[in-house]
Amino acid sequence: MTPDPFLRDARRTYADANAGTLRWMLARPPLGGSFLNTKVHSVTLADYTSADGSRSPDCTYGWIQGRGLESLATHANFFDAEDAALAASLDAAAGKLHTVLDQLQARDGHAYFCYDRNLATVYPDASGAIQPHHPAPGIYSYADIFVAKGLLAADHRLGRTEHQQRHLDFFDTVVAAIEDSRFQINERVPLSHAEVARQPDDFGPRMILLAGGGLLRRTGHADHAAYCDRFIAHVLERHLDARSGLLRNVPGLDPCNVGHGIEFVGFALDHLPQDADAALVRTLENILIASFRAGYAGPGIALSISADTGQVLNPLCPWWSLPETIRSAALCYARTGNPEALAVWKEAHGAFFTRYWRGEPALAYQTMNQDGPIDFVPATPDLDPGYHTGLSLLAAIEVADALVANDKIRS
Repeated sequence: MTPDPFLRDARRTYADANAGTLRWMLARPPLGGSFLNTKVHSVTLADYTSADGSRSPDCTYGWIQGRGLESLATHANFFDAEDAALAASLDAAAGKLHTVLDQLQARDGHAYFCYDRNLATVYPDASGAIQPHHPAPGIYSYADIFVAKGLLAADHRLGRTEHQQRHLDFFDTVVAAIEDSRFQINERVPLSHAEVARQPDDFGPRMILLAGGGLLRRTGHADHAAYCDRFIAHVLERHLDARSGLLRNVPGLDPCNVGHGIEFVGFALDHLPQDADAALVRTLENILIASFRAGYAGPGIALSISADTGQVLNPLCPWWSLPETIRSAALCYARTGNPEALAVWKEAHGAFFTRYWRGEPALAYQTMNQDGPIDFVPATPDLDPGYHTGLSLLAAIEVADALVANDKIRS
């Protein structure tokens, strides 16, 4: 039996792409001596300067640094066997970043969306102006998720267990905050219980934190991952539109962020055991296929579509949903062998590496529309530190390796 040649070619492409991104990132001067520096304009490749407001090196994003720490630690595990020198460089950068993020989390009991040059907590408002940030008791946010995951990944990789229990407690507290309705989605306004009370019941927080399930298992903390089954059930019960197969952002409302639906599938499959209920796996695969087919709108996957009509509501196509599709489709195909899942994998792969991937440097355009790359920031102006792209492609590498090895065994 001969493996699909796509698997070998994709595996090589993904490993080379991730290595290129990481080398580019490591070669850049760190911010403040420890923070990752991906402050580059996605279209022009110009470095941001202090004149660029919330895009400038004066603003350090907890989102990006937490994501980056998880990326460094996870890629170092992979490159141990592929490129030991690169793995060592990743460990060195992760060690510095782990130290400063641990100190900030210990100082504040939280992580925050943005810090200024003095590491005071701030936020860029809707106009981009930098405002002082005042914590709200008991309110957590996406920055807490990303930094908690990054700290746990680096604890394990670097063998830094002295603060591991605090990091696990921090992680568990974020889980509780989501389930207790103490989690704020919008980090460009002050954190407050009033803001949480009026925000929509979007599945985004559960989806993002669901990514912790696979991480906890790989780092020896699977006993902290029971929340994942509750999150999966919650999202499917409240957000799944049975007719379209899409996940509505908010129960009863029309818009669908199909990229988030696709991302949810990948995180759920990364968590679920190999003997997971077959009907649940089929449901997840159906969400992937329906979301990709409905949202793939030209250069990439549209930011938002209508569950009721299938009409594109926001035609901007960010880069991140394509590698997330690669991850989710690979994980589906590994479980089901469904040719449609493999077809989605191949289409997402082709779209990403044909239209978004620059190659030199090893970066993707952040956002495209029908006319090509545009200057639109999806979440933070800093470029991806090997998180959406790198970790998604790593998951697909593992699938490709396993499928090729299995075909060798059977042939």
